[in-house]
This record gives sequence, structure tokens and C-alpha cells, in this order.
Amino acid sequence: MEKAIICCNFTSSKYFMVNTRWIINKDVDRQTVENLSSVLGIDENLATLLVQRGIENYDDAKDFFRPSLTHLHDPFLMKDMDKAVERIKKAYEGGEKILIYGDYDVDGTTAVALIYTYLKNFISKKKIEFYIPDRYDEGYGISYKGIDYAANNGFNLVIVLDCGIKAVDKIEYANERNVDFIICDHHRPGDEIPNAVAVLDSKRADCQYPYKELSGCGVGFKLITALSMSLNRPIEEVYELLDLVAVSIAADIVPITGENRVLAYYGLLLINKNPRPGLEAVLSHANVFRVEDEMPSDSEHPQNVLNKEVTISDLVFMIGPRINAAGRLEKASDSVRLLIAERKEHAEKLAASINDLNAKRREFDNKITEEALAMIEQDEKILNAKSTVIFNENWHKGVIGIVASRLTDTYYRPTIVLTRSNNLITGSARSIKNFDIYDAIDNCSDLLEHFGGHKYAAGLSLKPENLAEFSRRFEEYVSEHIDREELIPELNVDLEIDFSDITPKFVRVLKQFAPFGPGNMAPVFLSRNVVDTGTSRSVGNKKHLKLTINQKHDPESVFAGIAFQKGDDYMRVHSKEPFSICYCIEKNFWQGKTNLQLNVKDIKFSEE
Repeated sequence: MEKAIICCNFTSSKYFMVNTRWIINKDVDRQTVENLSSVLGIDENLATLLVQRGIENYDDAKDFFRPSLTHLHDPFLMKDMDKAVERIKKAYEGGEKILIYGDYDVDGTTAVALIYTYLKNFISKKKIEFYIPDRYDEGYGISYKGIDYAANNGFNLVIVLDCGIKAVDKIEYANERNVDFIICDHHRPGDEIPNAVAVLDSKRADCQYPYKELSGCGVGFKLITALSMSLNRPIEEVYELLDLVAVSIAADIVPITGENRVLAYYGLLLINKNPRPGLEAVLSHANVFRVEDEMPSDSEHPQNVLNKEVTISDLVFMIGPRINAAGRLEKASDSVRLLIAERKEHAEKLAASINDLNAKRREFDNKITEEALAMIEQDEKILNAKSTVIFNENWHKGVIGIVASRLTDTYYRPTIVLTRSNNLITGSARSIKNFDIYDAIDNCSDLLEHFGGHKYAAGLSLKPENLAEFSRRFEEYVSEHIDREELIPELNVDLEIDFSDITPKFVRVLKQFAPFGPGNMAPVFLSRNVVDTGTSRSVGNKKHLKLTINQKHDPESVFAGIAFQKGDDYMRVHSKEPFSICYCIEKNFWQGKTNLQLNVKDIKFSEE
């Protein structure tokens, strides 16, 4: 779809000025919009949003607005699925011990919890165990220590989740030790596929599975679906684990399209209706649940009730960081224990500990981010580069991924943050829109010990003596493959509307576009000639704007809004100078009340 740049604005940070381009979608077929509007009985603005998402007829709209589990693909379409199922059945029937092995992030721990919880429906707990590698002692992925643990403790089969696709040498070692592996991964493979019993990864070049964007936990979900079909077990045992899949989809920032949208939709329904004890406890610490004051007379325990409907955004910003905190600072196995907890008391104890770790994690990443920003500001070479590669041997390995994300937000360019881990330098990489950081790192792979990841996020390790050359070659690659214009962040605008278009029906239909995320982002609207009604104010130590606004030509349509990091615009807003805004429409939950508000992404005054 064509897009047109319509205006730009400057977004300030403490250290840097980033120019933001506003880009509006255009040139959808008007006849298609009119037809869709008519057949669905919705206004043309909503129909336009649908057509922008590739929804052009009634059947497409029905599938979009009413996701169905029947839309999921046959799991046996995935390469090696039949081999994986047969090997698990053999282990089950032969009484073999099974080790469930996963990465230490949210995707990995939810995947391990999913497989463990499903298998214990019909396999004795004495025959299954889970293993999460230590981030600091073993590093990312399958480790020799983990293989030795399996071999020395009688585990003939290991199901590995959210890692393993590039563990060619490790799998050879496992084969030598007579330990079979089933790999469930979603990362991009290398040139060689590991010689495991089965390798499930829809990104394999020889895999014809129709959907390529599953999370690691999503691949695990396909495995237990296939196992359920083969064993003729109730499919409800599989579907009741969709809450874990939804958390993985949100936290791993995979596209919420196709199967992922169906899985996220039903997972969110579970979380909002009947969350597992671990998720309920985490949400309580995030103040999404509250303890009901007035209890039924026959109730023995306090009842938690939702303050608000849990969304993908809540999973990203409230659940994800807390589950991740255990693996970042201590043992990710505690996150698995939280997710598989059956008793509320046990879950609450684990959630409280993890919440404390998350508070520590925030302290670490805030401190390191400040140090990194200052380091960049003081180095003209780094400041003027097209990429950021920054190293400090004392930075905490567990939070450098978060720091990389913050630096990418601030300077808007491909970023790698590195620290020392034993005898190696290890790091996390984050990218910007349309730049494949995996390919950039792959171009320097001869200088690396290990690397892996996605288009927009990756991890790597290298010897200290290779750091200078890696930094030079990475910057050289970025400079050759990225234009200066691409280093200016874009704010994509779906539609220009007036405030009067925001009717109750408009909001009701818009809500059904959710769940929102990559591939189906919350629509961003543009409205012009906006003015303060006289009651807007700066909040949060004058960092943010709490707005009450209308449009000059329509003083009756008044809306509340919040504009984060726009406190510097207060005086111009308060003077009733007209401006344009880009915003999302959302519900604000505050002190038990729900109100509609505009989440303002950017402001542009008329002469800019």
C-alpha cells in the first residue's frame, strides 16, 4: 500500500533530538471500501481500516472479527512433526524419562510450562522434568552441561523449546551420549540442520507449514496438538494452555497475524476469564487484579477481580518483564515453577519474589542506560555513526537487551550493547524498521563465536580481540545498507478523521480489531485544528501532558487525552494555539472508573 509523508516533528529526549516523520496510508480502492461498508453496516472510516489490513469482503471480515480455532492449520503439515510425535509416544509407552529444556526468556519458559503441564496429564511426574540453562554459566541455547545432565540422570529424550536450531555440534555430542533430541524452535536456521530425531521449525527451507511466524511456545503448542490428535486425547487439554501461548506471542513481539492472532485471541479470553494461579499472582502485583473487599459468605479465600480487561499490551509491559526478571538476575526455573503452580499460595510466594527481582532489574537497566547514553554523548565517532556498538565489561548481562532497546528508541539506529561474560564478550542487538540486523551480524559471523535471532533482535558472542574489527565491519555494513532517511523514525497514520467521527459504535467496532500487535497495530488517527479547552495541564513532574481538547470547527466534541513525553509543549497548548495530533483511541482505567481517552503519539503545531 502506498504511503505519503505528510509532516514531521521533533521528538526530544534527554540526550538527543529525533526527527519523526508522519506517514499516512493512502490509495485504498474506494469502491471496495464502499462495498465493505455497505455489507457490514459500518461507516467508511472503519471499512477503510479493514481494507488497509487486506480485508475486502464479508468472509474475510467474519474471520477477522470472529477468530476461530478451526482456522488453525493441521500440525502434521510441519516438517518432522510425525517423527516428533512417534518419538514421544515411544518414550511414553516405554516408560522413558523425558527432559523438557527451554530458553530462559518468556517465550522459552512459557513453552516449557506448556509442554510440562500437558505431558503430566498422562505421564507420571517422576518421568518428566524441566531444565532451564543458567544465563551466566551456560549461556543461550542447548549447553553441553545440559546434555550431560540429561545423560547422567537417565533422560533418554529431551524436548528443547525456543532454541536449538543452530546447535549442530551440541546435537552430535548428545547423539554420542545416546540422548535423543526433539527441537522446537522458531529462529532462522543456519546452513545445516542439527541431526536430531525431529527438528520443528517452520522457517526451515524444506518445511511447507503455511504459517512462518509462530513463537517458540507456539511451536510447542503445535506439538501437543499433534500429540493429542495421535493419542485421541481431549483437545480441551491443549486449548486450556492457550494463555501461555498468548503470553509468549506478546512478549516475543511476533506478528499477531494468521494463527498467532487466533492463538492470542483465545489465550486472552482465558486470562481474562480464568487465569492460572501464576498469571493471576503476577497481574495482582502489577495492580491489574485487586482483592474484592466484599466476599461471599461461603468463601474461604479472598477473591481477585480484574480492574481492567487484560490486553496484549499488558502482557508485554506487565507480565513479560516480571517473568523475564528471574532469568535475567537469578534462576529462570522459578518462572516455570510460577507458571505451572497449581496452588494460589505457592504462586503468590513465587510471584512476590519475582516482582522483587523485577524491581532490581529496573534499577540495573536504568543505571546502565544512563551510563550508555552518557558514553555515546561523549564520543563523537559513535554519536555520528549510523549504528551503535557499545561495550562495558561491568554491565549486567541480564539487562543489556533492555538497554539496547532503550538506546534504539533514543537514537533510532541499529544497536548492539556488549558486556563481558567469562572469557567472551556477549551482547544483545536491536534494530529499527526495515533493517535486518540478523543479516548484518551474519555478515560478520567469521568474527563471532555464536549468534542467532530474528530480523529485529539477536544475540551474539565474540572474543575480546575481535571487538574492534567487529564494530568497524558492522558499522560498514549498516552504512552500505541503510539510507539516512531510514534513520528517521516513522509514525504511520492509518486515517485522518474528525473528533465527531468517534461515535460509540465506532469505538465498539474498533475494539473488535484487537488483539493488537505487529501486523495488526492499533489504528493511529490524525486530527487537525485541535485546541485546548482550557483545562489541559502538565503531569508527571511536567514530563507529560494531560489534555482536554476539541477541534476549532467542532467545539462540542471534547475528548480527554494523554501525551507522554510532551510536557515541553504545555505552554503552546495552553495558549490555545491550534495543532495537529496523531493518536490511538483507548480506554483509560483509573480509580475504578473507565473513560475513553486519546493516547497522543505526537503533536505538530501549524507552522512546523
